[in-house]
Amino acid sequence: MEKHTHSTELHAGRQPISAARIDGLTRMAIIDEAAAPLVQAPPVDGLSAEQACFNDIYLLAPVGYFVLSFDTTILQMNVVGADLLGLPRNNPARLPLRHFIAPRFHEDFDRFVRQAINSKHPELCSLQMVRARNQQGFPVTLRASVDASGQAIRVVLELAEGKLAALERSEERFRRIVHSAEEGIWEIDAAARTSFVNPKMAYMLGYSIEEMLDQPLVAFMDDEGRAILERNIARRQSGLAERHEFKFLRKDGGELWATLATNPIFDADGGYLGALALVSDITASRASTERIWHQANFDDLTALPNRHMFQDRLGQEVKKAQREGIQLALLFIDLDGFKEVNDTLGHEQGDALLVEAARRIGACVRTSDTVARLGGDEFTVILSGIEHAAGIERIAQTMLALLNRPFALGTAQPSISASIGIALYPSDAAAPEDLLRNADQAMYAAKQAGRNGYSYFTADLQLAAQARQQITLDLRSALAERQFVLHFQPIVNLQSGKIERAEALLRWRHPQRGLLAPAEFLPHAESGGLMMEIGDWVFRQAALQARRWQDELGPGFQVSINQSAAQFRGDTALYVGWLNYAAELQLAPRSIVIEITEGVLMHGAAKVADRLRELREMGLQVALDNFGTGYSSLSHLKHFGIDLLKLDHSFIQHLAVDSGDLAMCEALIVMAHKLGLRVVAEGVETAAQSALLALAGCDFAQGYVYAEAMPAEQLSELARRGLPRLIED
Repeated sequence: MEKHTHSTELHAGRQPISAARIDGLTRMAIIDEAAAPLVQAPPVDGLSAEQACFNDIYLLAPVGYFVLSFDTTILQMNVVGADLLGLPRNNPARLPLRHFIAPRFHEDFDRFVRQAINSKHPELCSLQMVRARNQQGFPVTLRASVDASGQAIRVVLELAEGKLAALERSEERFRRIVHSAEEGIWEIDAAARTSFVNPKMAYMLGYSIEEMLDQPLVAFMDDEGRAILERNIARRQSGLAERHEFKFLRKDGGELWATLATNPIFDADGGYLGALALVSDITASRASTERIWHQANFDDLTALPNRHMFQDRLGQEVKKAQREGIQLALLFIDLDGFKEVNDTLGHEQGDALLVEAARRIGACVRTSDTVARLGGDEFTVILSGIEHAAGIERIAQTMLALLNRPFALGTAQPSISASIGIALYPSDAAAPEDLLRNADQAMYAAKQAGRNGYSYFTADLQLAAQARQQITLDLRSALAERQFVLHFQPIVNLQSGKIERAEALLRWRHPQRGLLAPAEFLPHAESGGLMMEIGDWVFRQAALQARRWQDELGPGFQVSINQSAAQFRGDTALYVGWLNYAAELQLAPRSIVIEITEGVLMHGAAKVADRLRELREMGLQVALDNFGTGYSSLSHLKHFGIDLLKLDHSFIQHLAVDSGDLAMCEALIVMAHKLGLRVVAEGVETAAQSALLALAGCDFAQGYVYAEAMPAEQLSELARRGLPRLIED
């Protein structure tokens, strides 16, 4: 229901329209629309010349009078018209009359104007106007016709005072009820914008009535509420009364939970006009209900899900894993040595340790995983969608390492450990209760094996895990005992034929298995969390060798090192440490080239771009390795700070004078040069390939035709001696 009252706001330099003047408007005889057209208004072209005439005839008329352009911009208006709209008579802002039409009547007004422009007779329209946005509207009757010149529209505005007086008595009781109601009353129009609220509704949300009027309903909702509203609009427009709970946002940012009993409003022809809702505040009762539910499902001490909530989630995750055909891992964690800490330092410190232990466990998993406290010092973790055992073990190892760190409990800093049991769905159990029991048994097996470790429920899986653990231990020993070595493959300048660069390639001189290539041990290093340490060792050894070669072979000699995605996205502090080491060696940062693959570029592009920018600012150069095997393009590369492009050997192995591969290589080389990149061809195996690449304008090449990877001393000798002349087949 619209609130039909008139504003009596003061406008700058003017008195408001008096009650006597308003009464006079209803008594004033307006030219009958069946009679001759309205009194001739001055043509638009002669507005300034006939201003005096306009003032004499219309200035003091007791109705609003306007001359409008066809887009309804107000060209002239009399005193009453200006007063009604709250405007200076000269309309300096060039506002259109449409600006003062209540939004819900815009369509009616537009149709009215079109009819007036195209009709020989005055047109009549009843609607509501507003002085300013968010103010209460007032009903008016408009009469309009086109000026005889055909260049303007003349409009007479009459307040519908007679209708208002007739409605006043019948609506008085309704107004009194609405304004004193203890529940909120909220009306929206067909576009879901606020057309009316009572004082209680405005108070509940912390706004004034004026601040809420004409605002969209979604302005008072969060994203979840907006989604619910969108789903309900169609049902409301079909005539269904509804009752829903909604969360509204108060002006101060707080939440208002309310029930809305909503009824649609239709016109006489069945057209949807909007809806009226009775709103009840249920914030307090809902908070009480949520508090009871939280107490029933969450641990008071750690705020983690308790046994009841854990069992519910485990059941849901098992159903999901069964439906999607994925693997699920359940970790059962028991803290070793907690009882001693609790008995020695007291229950308060024991509780503090449990809270911190819960935080450390949670830090090891994804937000989509579930961490729960079953009671005492027992925790569980549900890991869904785990594809490889290595991923589970990496999480378990991280947990063990974090839980083994000292706990700061006042002046004491006790240390504990943990035993972790692992059971998998569906290989170990299909039912949730069986999965939990098997994980519990595996945890006891870990305790019996010496604690501070993890154990699988299945013997075969446990043996495989022990083998992987042993490789991780061996890799740690390899770092400490200097079993890693670097071999270097020369990179040749195709124009000069000289070795000007080298790619560093990691090897493991294993005590029993001999010299191992990276593919045989790096996956284990990655799953064991050793890549950052190994990568740091590689950089420092490569930088030291680059310094030696620059002294021996020339100041421009560069060494490339490969980086995995995990290394590339590591802490910036790692690169800062490298730069400091390079500075100690008096080695220019550009002497080291970081090689990354296309896969690094395709995941998290924004973060990758930031890291590449950091590297360029540090002076390090970046090469894109194995180009052509992924999905990146040359146009894509211009957005990243790439210095060198390394063509994958698949482009090179079938090179011939009349081959498509040669045409492809030539095109890539030209486009790369246009982007300011230099090109390195990988996997060159014949003299013919080398010659064709040189003719195509390729900058550098590497491959067996020049030399295999070799120790640094051999590469030094080869570079000093020079490569033998290649003879084409």
